[in-house]
Amino acid sequence: MSKLFIDTGAFLARELTHDQHHSAATEGWQMLADSDDRLFSTEHVLDETITLLARRESYAFAAECAATYLQSKAIEWLRPGMDDYNKAVKLMRKYADQSVSFTDCISFVLMRRESITRIFGFDRHFQAAQFRLWPA
Repeated sequence: MSKLFIDTGAFLARELTHDQHHSAATEGWQMLADSDDRLFSTEHVLDETITLLARRESYAFAAECAATYLQSKAIEWLRPGMDDYNKAVKLMRKYADQSVSFTDCISFVLMRRESITRIFGFDRHFQAAQFRLWPA
């Protein structure tokens, strides 16, 4: 069983039919339904996702999505500790010229902590940090 991290882009593109990655995301989520991959994400990614859904669609829709994702038994929500936050700050400094978000830096740290090398998302910053985008 392999591990897969889910980034904001995969959540957003699944929910937003007008998103440029909607077709790829829908196909990816369908493949995951038939796989035995262990799925991971962070509360920071969830926060970012729900905030963006509220702004792009509606707060009611975003709240429904939040409830659905939080009730899912398929996704393991990773939580950073203070040491993880400090590592994320160092990474944010390292990638400052690439405008990598703090949320992404936290994801990088937690993915390394959990030995996760693949990410379901569309953000090229993850490739720069030596992670593999999925589906390729």
